[in-house]
Amino acid sequence: MATEVLMPRQGQSVESCIIIEWSVNEGDVVTAGQALCEVETDKATFEVEATAAGTVLGIFYPADSDVEVLKPIAVIGEPGEDISALRPADESSDEKPETGKVKPEEKPVVQEAPVSSFTSQVSNSSAGVSPRAKNLAAEKNLDPTTLAGTGPNGRVIERDVAAAQAVTPAAAAKAAAEGLTIPAEGSGMGGRVVAADLMSVAPEAVGEVVASMDFPGNATEIPVKGVRKVVAGRMMASLQNTAQLTLNTSADARSILGYRSKCKNAPEEAGVGGISINDVVLYATVKTLGEFSELNAHMLGTKIVEFDNVHLGFAVDTPRGLMVPVIRYANLMTLKQLSAEAKRLAMACIEGTIDPDALSGGTFTVTNLGAMGIESFTPVLNAPEVGILGVCNIQPKSVMNKDGGADFVPHMGLSLTFDHAAADGAPAARFLASMRIKLAAFELTLAG
Repeated sequence: MATEVLMPRQGQSVESCIIIEWSVNEGDVVTAGQALCEVETDKATFEVEATAAGTVLGIFYPADSDVEVLKPIAVIGEPGEDISALRPADESSDEKPETGKVKPEEKPVVQEAPVSSFTSQVSNSSAGVSPRAKNLAAEKNLDPTTLAGTGPNGRVIERDVAAAQAVTPAAAAKAAAEGLTIPAEGSGMGGRVVAADLMSVAPEAVGEVVASMDFPGNATEIPVKGVRKVVAGRMMASLQNTAQLTLNTSADARSILGYRSKCKNAPEEAGVGGISINDVVLYATVKTLGEFSELNAHMLGTKIVEFDNVHLGFAVDTPRGLMVPVIRYANLMTLKQLSAEAKRLAMACIEGTIDPDALSGGTFTVTNLGAMGIESFTPVLNAPEVGILGVCNIQPKSVMNKDGGADFVPHMGLSLTFDHAAADGAPAARFLASMRIKLAAFELTLAG
């Protein structure tokens, strides 16, 4: 008897999933538990497994299809079984999936080419390349379609990309066309070999060589879908539908730097060695929100909802894009508990195993770009939240001392964006003032 494979429900907030890629074809024999396809929600990626052993009799939706949860996406059974009654009414198996490939009659979207690009090859999206491998390949500026895959059926997986040499597509194409040897290390970022490393002409002749090349050179089309599409839509909607205003200040960072140093040097049994500066900022934010309920709120058009508890979202940079997991009931946690929960959620986001429900329900968000050297920025509200705190880097700031001179004191930049339709500038400024006090005397904040 034929067995349906349903699009599984991943969390209560997920209504549909996008099929990224099928690992099997119709007619393939599969075992129970074997991965059939990879799908993603707007928050996470996971595999759909075969629910029975047998032959794949039907695949109802192609890659890139957005399918409602609990709908049949495939059928497994015995060869020759009639599955016509099991096909969904909206089956779209005849549709061609949207890919990043450039059709012959179409011109690719032109992007500005890097100075070191000396070829005009358009990279096609790669079938048989896992999403993790694609992400790593993009970071290393590699074309994964040129690699030998060691995954199932020759699929290129993450370890194949990790082992590959970092060579720009332009350099690889130039080396192949001219029979040049690719050096072990180049002049690009992280030792990446760029086309300029292969140039065999004198500097004064570079202009002539460049003029002979097809302009603008390498370009890649990247479909806006999945997490990127969701983030883009939410950011645009946030800017269009809220009255956003950003206030900037800085806080004396000597106390938090000192506390972090104590944690690092504490005995292992104390269990505080992993507490980071970001954990400290999250904790101070939670304590401050307890004093300013107008910022721990949602703006819902005709009403404002202020929350008694703090459900703190924090931005995480992942291979799939920006994610904002939520530390629920953060106001009830100690610093050690908050630190552990933040690390657990962040790792789940990075590994793609995050529960979609853990990415919703936030009442306030913190986004930290300090590690990247950002001194000030304008965070975009995670609507309907009323506020989002941007954390910047720590740098010396001239402060007048009691003798009338100046001392250079490390300060952390803080950028608060809030919805002026829901909160006024004065309470937002007082929020930042309170944050400055709590960070400047953090051990007193812990005692409070």
